[in-house]
Amino acid sequence: MTRVLRAVDRIAVPWKNGGGITRELAVQPPGATMDGFDWRVSIAEVSEGGPFSSFPGIDRVLTVIEGAGLSLSIDGRTAVTMDAASPPLAFPGEARCEASLKFGPIRDLNIMVRRGAYRAHVRRRSLDAGDALACTSEATLLLTLEAVAASWPGGEAALQADDALLVPSGVSVTFARAVRLVLAEIDAAAIPQG
Repeated sequence: MTRVLRAVDRIAVPWKNGGGITRELAVQPPGATMDGFDWRVSIAEVSEGGPFSSFPGIDRVLTVIEGAGLSLSIDGRTAVTMDAASPPLAFPGEARCEASLKFGPIRDLNIMVRRGAYRAHVRRRSLDAGDALACTSEATLLLTLEAVAASWPGGEAALQADDALLVPSGVSVTFARAVRLVLAEIDAAAIPQG
């Protein structure tokens, strides 16, 4: 069943390392703690530089959704600077990640999956009015970056900026007008053949 995840319903909680706040959109299994999830989707508010929380055994994908100038140095490599138009950045959750801000606070979408159990593919999408987006992953999260009406078989919703849809496999979503969104596809990892 397609779920509407309203931005106004999200509760701010401290980061695992206490350095900022995050708001959870969805987690699997439902109600899982920071140490017990299979996958987790959240939006973080970054208002100052510093280290990221460590999540051993987790793969992360970070996408800046508001602001510019987030500079990330991962395991001492040359820093990558991101803004609200940059492609998503994937990195291991246990990597030593140091952030700095060049132009003030940013907000980012974080997708975290348990390595070996799940995998995530995240990208920015622009759709035209009436385009149908066929969701084929086990879980597809559509984060709207602007207000838009959406419909799917058996449902519809007026979405505000930062609202999201969590869509199961086999469902197509249509938007009433052109829209920009972040699309996150989460699937069980392939079982190695042996």
